Amino acid sequence: MLDRLISIAPMLDWTDRHCRFFLRLLSRRVLLYTGMVTTGAMLHGDPQRFLAYDPVEHPLALQLGGSNPDELAQCARIAADWGYDEVNLNIGCPSDRVQSGRFGACLMAEPALVSDCVAAMRLAVDLPVTIKTRIGIDEQDSYEELTDFVGRVAMGGCQVFIIHARKAWLRGLSPKENREIPPLHYEVVHQLKRDFPGLTVVLNGGLTTLDQITKQLQEVDGVMIGRAAYENPYWLTEVDSRFFGVRTSPPSRHQVVEAFLPYVEDQLRQGTPLHCMTRHILGLFQGVPGARAWRRTLSEHACQRGAGKDVVEAALGQV
Repeated sequence: MLDRLISIAPMLDWTDRHCRFFLRLLSRRVLLYTGMVTTGAMLHGDPQRFLAYDPVEHPLALQLGGSNPDELAQCARIAADWGYDEVNLNIGCPSDRVQSGRFGACLMAEPALVSDCVAAMRLAVDLPVTIKTRIGIDEQDSYEELTDFVGRVAMGGCQVFIIHARKAWLRGLSPKENREIPPLHYEVVHQLKRDFPGLTVVLNGGLTTLDQITKQLQEVDGVMIGRAAYENPYWLTEVDSRFFGVRTSPPSRHQVVEAFLPYVEDQLRQGTPLHCMTRHILGLFQGVPGARAWRRTLSEHACQRGAGKDVVEAALGQV
């Protein structure tokens, strides 16, 4: 059984394997997610590109985007073969591109189809099959409609619902605006947990501090942290001791970088450009004297041809 107390949200184009390796240096216990991978990309693209990861990233969940039960079942089997710990279905992304492919948040309007998708994946694998969704879409945002959606999807075998506590506007707002403009309604997620005590309910949206997390864990089974973990990641070093009872001292920022360097060297040997890795560590020294010089050194030099670990070492010397 996966520990879902604290998890890091799937963020498209951000939570790639390099980001996840770095985050794992900060916390050994948080549950990590890939960015969304569409069923088409998995079935017809390069599996290595989308699925490769370092074993240290466990526990690790794969997030899928799709709406065809048979294709999702195939992808779930592939995820199991690659050793992932969970398969998550994206029912929360509001972008136009996602809607045109008939997946993401627009599927909240089709609970029967989502239930069929979950059932097909559950039949295909023994892994947990979970849902990440919103509290509503457009004018379909009543609590009754939300509970109908959750209840029907639960009948398909889903026992874990990760709820972004905002509705999504499918027209008129960009994905970025949909993360900021619709108001947060934590009380809706709290009520959902009370009304479905047998389900695991994880709250997502707007959480930025350990104290906020502690407060929410009094109401729900777990919390999912999004961009706060990416933009200012070092506070994750306190998560293991505060929420998981780990007694070892957290690493310093310099120790985190030093632990990251062997990974950087290995990836450079495999042909990965330096900036693909360093873009994920820009926020590590946020709030620390020298943070601006750290970011500037990495931003200006990591993208140059032939850039190596010496760029990271030079940036580290600035803080």
